[in-house]
Amino acid sequence: MIDIRPFDSLGGANHGWLDAKHHFSFASYHDDARVHWGNLRVWNDDTIAPKTGFPPHPHRDMEIITYILEGAIEHKDSLGTGSVIRPGDGQRMSAGSGIRHSEGNASETDPVHLLQIWILPAQNGITPGYEQKSFPREEKVGKLRVIASPDGRDGSVTIHQDASLYVALLEPKQQVTHSLADGRYGWLQVARGSVKLNAKELKQGDGAAIENEKQVTIEGVESAEVLLFDLA
Repeated sequence: MIDIRPFDSLGGANHGWLDAKHHFSFASYHDDARVHWGNLRVWNDDTIAPKTGFPPHPHRDMEIITYILEGAIEHKDSLGTGSVIRPGDGQRMSAGSGIRHSEGNASETDPVHLLQIWILPAQNGITPGYEQKSFPREEKVGKLRVIASPDGRDGSVTIHQDASLYVALLEPKQQVTHSLADGRYGWLQVARGSVKLNAKELKQGDGAAIENEKQVTIEGVESAEVLLFDLA
């Protein structure tokens, strides 16, 4: 089963400084049919205006991944972390027993476009943590490159849940495949361009909830960037 969730069907709001779209129930948007998918709880598509951002705010018991599509975001947290997250980076913040952080557009002139991803942790109350790594473009062209996993394999960032996140860059007609074990869920997100997922077409911003599919094949229609989760 592949349930395509088109970008134009998403909830969300434009706050002026922030234009936010939500694949799952979040903030004032609620849909009983879209609360989570496996242990994937939040997938927000955010565009943040220059000279703005999220002021310091708290989180608990969530694994949070920020994936930059355009621009850069400046991250600061109560652990003392100060970093700039750019396209090509894999970043993970474990909120655990409690953390405060801020996220600001690192540019005074250009917007930043990012994906904010929250995963329910395997265990509550863990020690908060932060990790960020860069993944070169050539590692993702025509292949699924794992950027986050429960065991940090192949140099990926470590998330405290049985979930793995892959990224691929595809040209037209270029394909990648991924097998899903029995009982596993998948989530595909088209970050840019368009693709076919087991012959079903998805465009930029579209997501797809995947269940009871032993294998998925992703084929580029236009030059594309995709993110694929393999979830418990």
